[in-house]
Amino acid sequence: MRPYQAPLKRCLLACAFAVAGVLFIVIIGRAGSKPVRVEFQTAPLTIETAGGERFSFTVEIALSPAQLQRGLMYRTGLAPDRGMLFAFDHLQTVRMWMKNTFIPLDMLFLDASGVIISIKTNAVPFSHHIIASRAPARYAVELAGGTVSRLGITDGDRVDSPAMQTRVAGSN
Repeated sequence: MRPYQAPLKRCLLACAFAVAGVLFIVIIGRAGSKPVRVEFQTAPLTIETAGGERFSFTVEIALSPAQLQRGLMYRTGLAPDRGMLFAFDHLQTVRMWMKNTFIPLDMLFLDASGVIISIKTNAVPFSHHIIASRAPARYAVELAGGTVSRLGITDGDRVDSPAMQTRVAGSN
């Protein structure tokens, strides 16, 4: 064996391992970015303003850890009368973000009785910025961005849904 062949062989072997490692990371990364299908049930939801106006929506219900984590990620649209209700086991500071969310959203944070305690309007798609409720919340509602302004929804308005009653009755 010539003196330069051993280092050349080691270099080629190291390069082959590096390329294989990069390919492995790319393949695993792509597999991890494919959204796993998560099923949601739907329920009616009503928002009643302080002025007595009532607005009706059909919302998907997020109860399980997989549903709570997925939310409206990977959706490319949301009808003006649709949304999602997140129901948590107990009052807590709710923290959300817009990672993998393609559409702007309005987020309503509710206390245990369904009163809106804080609102975030037009959350920016794909943002990793944490959006937190200003006070402990039991529920969160996501609607299409601009809905809150269009309908005049504010803190203190009330939200009601049969799904909220089920969660209250079924939790500790």
